[in-house]
Amino acid sequence: MPLLDTLGILLGRVSRRLGLETIDAFPPGHPYERTRWNRAYFDIPSDMAPEAIERTLCAAIANTPTVFAHITHPTPRMQQELLNAIEQRLRRDPPGASALAALLVDAYASRHTLEARPGLRAALADSAHLDRSARAQILLAWLADTPAGYGVIDMH
Repeated sequence: MPLLDTLGILLGRVSRRLGLETIDAFPPGHPYERTRWNRAYFDIPSDMAPEAIERTLCAAIANTPTVFAHITHPTPRMQQELLNAIEQRLRRDPPGASALAALLVDAYASRHTLEARPGLRAALADSAHLDRSARAQILLAWLADTPAGYGVIDMH
């Protein structure tokens, strides 16, 4: 290996260790290593601990729920933040809740997205033949029927 290639690799490692680069995934070997996010929307330094990364992404979702669209294979905790935003939106602006529910429908298009609530994947799989907006409405209805232990979203 030429000296310049070796120096480039070493400088890259040092830069990541010092947090001078932004990352778009959890470190290899992490339980959520498939989770990816768009660096343009999330400025996550490379030296940040995985727990802090997830907290930062969850805070971003809580503040601006539409950034959820820029996360692939969101963690259950990230999905829960979106579900909280959907619940709040149902209380203030019911039509806006459907747009947020559609983001969750999109996230479950991948079999690698971990289920945030028991039965959520099955509820979405049953409506796979429908269009995105219809699936979002079905998801909202499913959430309204979710047992109280999981946080009830009242659509009435």
